[in-house]
Amino acid sequence: MKFTEFDSPLGRLTLAATERGLAGVYFEDHRHFKGMDGWQRADNMDTLNLAKQQLGEFFAGTREQFDLPLDFSAGTSFQQQVWRALQTIPFGATLSYGDLARQIENPQAVRAVGAANGRNPISIIIPCHRVIASSGALTGYAGGLKNKQSLLKFEAEKHQPSSLRLT
Repeated sequence: MKFTEFDSPLGRLTLAATERGLAGVYFEDHRHFKGMDGWQRADNMDTLNLAKQQLGEFFAGTREQFDLPLDFSAGTSFQQQVWRALQTIPFGATLSYGDLARQIENPQAVRAVGAANGRNPISIIIPCHRVIASSGALTGYAGGLKNKQSLLKFEAEKHQPSSLRLT
């Protein structure tokens, strides 16, 4: 695994990549981060530089979608299915865990979807922060609930509907 770091408005992020693509975006106190044993610093790796560029654009408010090669190989096939579904949640929007379970055509798997969501290693870029409880409550976030709140608030403030109709 190769890595670099990115100073974001939410603190320092560790970005990890393989030759296949970006494999991780971790907050400083990321709950499921296993550490960097055996990792090599690669501040000039194309994938990592592209991730830093796009994260910079995201936090500047000029990017709503990421376009990066991703490596989901750390996850099970079910987790990968959930992580792919997370990518369909639009910037500035939220979805409940139940909605996400229905989207992957497994409505009984709400808890499993929640667990897979929590194990997403590519924070922000795979927007697991956009998943909330059906009551609207903000529930756990591996990067910390404060960061989840900050990301949702940031997106709500920056979100501009593509078309506005006045009636």
